Amino acid sequence: MKRRTFLQQIGSILAVLGVTEAEWFRLSDRYSQALAQPTPRKLALLIGINQYQKSPSLNGCLTDVELQTELLTHRFGFQPSDILTLTEEQATREAIEAAFFNHLTQQAQPGDVVVFHFSGYGTRIQVAPNQLQNALVAGDENPALQNVPIANYVLEETLLLLLRSLPTDKVTAVLDTSYSTPSTAQTTGLRIRARQELPSVQLALPELEFLKQLKTQTLLKAQDIEVSPAIILSATSDMEESAREVLLSGFSAGLFTYALTQQLWESTPATTIQVSFSRVASAMSQLGSKQQPGLVSNKKNQQAGVTIANLLPDRMMGAEGAIIATEDDGKVAQIWLGGLPAQVLEYYGIHSRLALASGEHLEVRSRSGLTAKAQLAKISDTTPLQVGQLLQEAVRVLPRNINLTVALDPKLERIERVDATSAFATLPHVSKVVEGEQPADYVFGKLLQTPSRYGLFSLGGELIPNTTGEFGEAVKVAALRLATKLPTLLATKLWRLTENEGSSRLPVKVTLEILGISPKVVLQRETLRNLSSQQSHSPTRNQPVAIPTVPVGSRVQYRVQNKSQQPIYLMLLGINNHRTAIAFYPWQIVSDSDNSPNNQPLLQPVVIPPGETVTLPQTATTSGWMISGPTYECEHQLIFSTSPFPETLKALETAKYPTGDQQPITTLVNPLVIAQALLQDLHNASNVKAEMNGTANDYYILDVSHWASVNFSFRVA
Repeated sequence: MKRRTFLQQIGSILAVLGVTEAEWFRLSDRYSQALAQPTPRKLALLIGINQYQKSPSLNGCLTDVELQTELLTHRFGFQPSDILTLTEEQATREAIEAAFFNHLTQQAQPGDVVVFHFSGYGTRIQVAPNQLQNALVAGDENPALQNVPIANYVLEETLLLLLRSLPTDKVTAVLDTSYSTPSTAQTTGLRIRARQELPSVQLALPELEFLKQLKTQTLLKAQDIEVSPAIILSATSDMEESAREVLLSGFSAGLFTYALTQQLWESTPATTIQVSFSRVASAMSQLGSKQQPGLVSNKKNQQAGVTIANLLPDRMMGAEGAIIATEDDGKVAQIWLGGLPAQVLEYYGIHSRLALASGEHLEVRSRSGLTAKAQLAKISDTTPLQVGQLLQEAVRVLPRNINLTVALDPKLERIERVDATSAFATLPHVSKVVEGEQPADYVFGKLLQTPSRYGLFSLGGELIPNTTGEFGEAVKVAALRLATKLPTLLATKLWRLTENEGSSRLPVKVTLEILGISPKVVLQRETLRNLSSQQSHSPTRNQPVAIPTVPVGSRVQYRVQNKSQQPIYLMLLGINNHRTAIAFYPWQIVSDSDNSPNNQPLLQPVVIPPGETVTLPQTATTSGWMISGPTYECEHQLIFSTSPFPETLKALETAKYPTGDQQPITTLVNPLVIAQALLQDLHNASNVKAEMNGTANDYYILDVSHWASVNFSFRVA
């Protein structure tokens, strides 16, 4: 096919329009539908650029390409020969557009699946007086031509036209980039994928000519071509937001790409249609970013057509990873762990186990970043391991000595870093690192507006409330002042490590509702592993696009369904605005003199009978609890177990909490002790710890058959 013929086949340009929440759910799962569709061919073009000629290096773009490659190959059946990658200096503007034409346009047929991915810098460039356009910064960003600054970029408008040109309606693009840089410098541990362009820079003439040809041919052929639009999954939903990348254990990755691919690893035929960007946004929020993902489509009220259950082959079970290589005659495997939540992967310990479809277990012997070495857990298991076998989490092993990691902002003076290091060394359960060199949970640095004050920041640069001191405060005093704050943040980190919505085999469904004449669903979470591919699930139409907002003054409740054949126990822990730890623990008056000599209230476990649904909290006089102001961010972790929580309840009772008002959601005064007791209770509920001699003393051993943990994050405003 000649270039002219190609241009004549371009459809009309994809217009950027808003979508309603109902439309969002019909569109947001198009990516997973497209990946799972059993069509004659699945094609992908993946682009990642870390090293730029005239811009600071990025760190996670090549990892993004690897994350997508492993997902497409092992989870969704793409052939390696059908996945083309362009990285670093290969990814020039001309090479990207040529690869699109040769690999995608020339080969795609109606009904085929096409995926395009870009990770790298984005920017806004002036293409005409008073006209700025979004652009993807290619590997040959600024070649010098007669001392005139020339930008060799791919305009977003060009890309959208190219996507529209494909003769299939199953086209998805993932753009892990952004176009606007923050107006002020930030204290941040997350590198930003956007750069500001100088007004004097001119866009390369060949790109402008190519775009002009596309538009011209579009006008000529728009009436003759009937194609469906591409779906664009974007790292940000707002033009002013920044796409970020995060440093994890041994690697960096795009925050959006990691969260998105991790969710898709665990998706199942029955629930993929319910996967929303609220889960992706929640995962990014837990890593310290307020970045919200976005979706772009040009057709309102577009229908998905068929359910994901009809698209996904039965053999495609949800998974946390796959075998990517074998050795020792198939007894040892190299495994990919891209399906684990990022905060869990960071501490995923040796002796953790993953199950094959046959039921055999592999035990992790070592791990480096996203890959691990594993071997069959039982010597009697002799079936050779094979590349491509999917793996589901069976036993999670976490070290007991987990600390809160605080990074020092590089902008601190040398003497400030020395004093801060000395101060943090005296605090228990705190590790100090230099920002950007090792993974961290928070950043300690100066306030930009008042450099004589110090505070604690999220990795995304947000100041943590109540962590700033007085003007002129000594850095050592500022660090020590955080001694009462840091245990609460560490407790939150610990109970987040229990999250296993995708891998739990304990079937539960939880809905957060605003009470009224008819309850309004705020968020819904359900463990995925027990759902049958034959089950039919409709999307929750009023589920939010990203992290939802609950109005001040609302009365809310949790509706909890135990879908198992045994009673389960519940603990609800949480944190408000990174500041106050909270918990739900109902009291009960017990008259037994042996247990409560003065008829004092005692804590009672929250137990949900098999097959029943309960609402929490609920008293004899009212349902739910009132959400009071002012504006803040709220995060709840609901943890379920087949066994009671005796250690956790004991820790709550020992703290002598006030019981006069018996509020259902109450502040915790010893959150770190509670979090450690919770992990111990989950460890005690595991039946496999006896098989791991010598491990239980140093690790928490958690069996996915006996616990489930789901996260609810929302804003109050």
